[in-house]
Amino acid sequence: MKRLFSVCVAVLFVIGAVASVQSADNLVLATGGTAGTYYPFGGAMAKIWNSKIKDMNVTAQTSGASGENIRLINKKEVELALVQSDTLDQAWNAMEAFKEPLKGMSAIATLYPEIVQVVVRADSPIKTFADLKGKKVGVGAPGSGTEINFRQLMDIYGLKKEDVNGQYLSYSESAEAFKDKHIDAFIATAGIPNSAIMDVSTQNEIRILPISADISTKLIQKHPFFAAVKVPANTYKGLTADVPTVAVNAVLIAGNQLKPDMVYNLTKALFENQTDLASAHAKGKEVSPKYAVQGVSIPFHPGAVKYFKEKGLMK
Repeated sequence: MKRLFSVCVAVLFVIGAVASVQSADNLVLATGGTAGTYYPFGGAMAKIWNSKIKDMNVTAQTSGASGENIRLINKKEVELALVQSDTLDQAWNAMEAFKEPLKGMSAIATLYPEIVQVVVRADSPIKTFADLKGKKVGVGAPGSGTEINFRQLMDIYGLKKEDVNGQYLSYSESAEAFKDKHIDAFIATAGIPNSAIMDVSTQNEIRILPISADISTKLIQKHPFFAAVKVPANTYKGLTADVPTVAVNAVLIAGNQLKPDMVYNLTKALFENQTDLASAHAKGKEVSPKYAVQGVSIPFHPGAVKYFKEKGLMK
């Protein structure tokens, strides 16, 4: 009888455990490559959600970044994603690499600025973006927001695709190729400091190419989602002065199928534990509710809207 009782207890325990797993909210957050900002920052957000929201289980997943993330969201293969604001706008309006509008997504929040950084060796003859003509350049993963930004800059500088020997590499691949002198330069559109650039700067003296005021003005007139910014001095080893450049925004998005209550809880937990986020990742210091409702061209998810209305940030 005791053995039968023990077996019954064990069976009930297993059934309870399975039910508990099945009742949990299992979500996947598409991020980016391991050498970018999205992946570690996404992991930091997931940790907060999983610890602060009952039965929440968010997994940060590596990916090809913005372009791929948007497609994954719209195919309902992931529920959450980090994307660049410019790529988001292009997908919504069927521009650039997007042949049809993708609208199965909503914004949760703008998180922080993503700065365009074009890296060359300190002793390189490349002094301006225009000097990249005829050079081997790591332009980002195919279809990524970084690659699109590179093409947008080429257009403003009057360069054609064939003018540059573009290498379609992730940040980590670009860093390795740069260290091995297989490429002359590479671009990263990312939060600062970027780990790939930091990695390179420990072994090589580098410079960040400046984007002059007249070029940034032309770029912003054509693509209003850009903003003129600076890479501050000492962001990377050997960077002794501020470097003018441009930036877009990192945006957290959700699939439209997610229920408002769930997205409300995700939004609330993220912003009410911002101190924990800042401790887990440097970009967390830049996250704020006030900034979160700016710089996005697609609709916000109803769950996020509810939270921001409570905070008086939306009407």
